[in-house]
Amino acid sequence: MCSASARGMHGTLCSGSVTLSHAHPISHFHLQIFGGLVWILVASSKVPIPMLQGWVMFVSVFCFIMSTTLMCLYFCGAHGGSSSWVALDAICQGTASLFYLSAAVLEAYATYVAANLLRAEIYRENIAAVVFAFVATLVYVIHKVCSLLRWKSS
Repeated sequence: MCSASARGMHGTLCSGSVTLSHAHPISHFHLQIFGGLVWILVASSKVPIPMLQGWVMFVSVFCFIMSTTLMCLYFCGAHGGSSSWVALDAICQGTASLFYLSAAVLEAYATYVAANLLRAEIYRENIAAVVFAFVATLVYVIHKVCSLLRWKSS
């Protein structure tokens, strides 16, 4: 559970069901939603360069699994209130932010290059994948900033 001071942006780590709506404005649940959307959209999109699609898929699957694992560990209370878990959260979210930014830029580049080669419906699907990749990047960056603020206060 969270103490009363942890319900703000700063404080200790939460455990139990409070984890789904814990101290961050962006919870791990939101990371799962946007990461899953990117995963689904990229899997169904048609990128003419397989290496780019492979990297974007790796990033979305890796970050989805990482965020799910962290959320489950927080839910179970494995952190025990240790401040090192706050640092771990900040490092993981920072890594995911950089990965998603690189994936979003590569997906946008591949979509831009293949704009004339793709049918309109496939092009729109690729655009949706690009948009949600950038939204996922923004969500991870916001989560990282909040994690760094909590880490600084702990």
